[in-house]
Amino acid sequence: MAYVPHTPDHVAEMLDAIGVKKFEDLLQAIPDGIRLDNGLPLPKGLSELEVGRKLQQIGAKNATAVNSLNFLGGGSYDHFIPAGVGAITSRSEFYTAYTPYQPEVSQGTLQAIYEYQSVICDITGMDVSNASVYDGPTAVTEAMLLALRASKNRTQVVVSDGLHPHSMKIMRTYAEIGGYELHTVPLGDDGRTNMELLKHTLGDNSAVVIFQQPNFFGVLEDAKGIVDLGHKAGALAVSSVYPVSLGLVQPPGEYDADITIGEGQSLGNPMGFGGPYLGILAAKKELIRQLPGRLAGQTVDRDGLRGYVLTLQTREQHIRRGKATSNICTNQGLNALAALVHLALLGKQGFKDIAQLCYDKAHYLHDQLLEKTRFGMVYDTPFFNEFVLTTPIPAVEVVDRMLEQNILAGIRLDRFYPDRENQLLVAVTEKRTKDEMDRFVAAMAEIG
Repeated sequence: MAYVPHTPDHVAEMLDAIGVKKFEDLLQAIPDGIRLDNGLPLPKGLSELEVGRKLQQIGAKNATAVNSLNFLGGGSYDHFIPAGVGAITSRSEFYTAYTPYQPEVSQGTLQAIYEYQSVICDITGMDVSNASVYDGPTAVTEAMLLALRASKNRTQVVVSDGLHPHSMKIMRTYAEIGGYELHTVPLGDDGRTNMELLKHTLGDNSAVVIFQQPNFFGVLEDAKGIVDLGHKAGALAVSSVYPVSLGLVQPPGEYDADITIGEGQSLGNPMGFGGPYLGILAAKKELIRQLPGRLAGQTVDRDGLRGYVLTLQTREQHIRRGKATSNICTNQGLNALAALVHLALLGKQGFKDIAQLCYDKAHYLHDQLLEKTRFGMVYDTPFFNEFVLTTPIPAVEVVDRMLEQNILAGIRLDRFYPDRENQLLVAVTEKRTKDEMDRFVAAMAEIG
């Protein structure tokens, strides 16, 4: 029996206060044609055993990344996750803990957050990191808002078209509501941000320039050039990074980025059909007061013993809402812990080795495809582990035909850009073997 606290007298009193006679009067905005007068057309109830079987049958229709030859990328990557990651993150003290609203009681959780922040600073070269935000696109948007707060009177946001389209959509939504000017800068024929157009777009009202490294099409940008142009215009520079690439590609701290963000899925977190993920957000120390979300710090107690606390708390729970840096009141604790454990298990050299493997294998596959198939090159520009191919037939047909062979061939770009119906984005990670890549090339050769 459901627990419904409102008696008929209570309901009548509320309806009278609202000014209607019955509950249905509140539904007038819903067209009659889409109302369910007799409830949902549900099938006959099943037993627990039958429900389990039914769900297994439905699930079996999915082509899973785990059981397929996987060349998907575009922000979510099929990296190897050591068993130690799951073994540690599944411990009850981590797995069942929600959020340390009384931080002094949760020293283990706070230390894990602190260590996570430390390794993020190590790989990005930035001064300070927060405890993570919800995902990569959230991090981009929070970085935009951070830059706008820090610049005070400037209202223009300049974004490279090489940024992930999901991030772009969220930023546009925030900009429309917040009244910010969002200007995009197209890519050149080489797949990089057009520097001349960027120079002309940046101006006295520019608060921030945002770009992705490598960009959504896998191309390595002239990061230092973009940052320098932003700074010359008095704007902050935000670099959205693919964390694994930082084992080989110059980290943002070295090319003077002010804020670094990224999707942390590639660090110890499964693809998981899109989540849950974690958003990386790090910055220069001068911006620490503007960081959204949580920040764990190390201190000592009155006995001189080391301890951890949430510090510089500028969340809406702790200060006046108008002064808060964001309404992010928690963090992706378990996902951030997985990233921490993953990086700790890899170590400094292991982190570099993974990046080198991704780079080498991607270039091997790229060259083999160009040599042995009719798939072509779109950008003759340096890339890390992801590249765009032209397809001899519409990319959607390529994806479907390869799926018949249990191969996830990549992302058809017309999903995001209608004029790119004959382009395919392909990613390679350290998990792909030479035999797997050769099988992929052979299958693609049959198509083109």
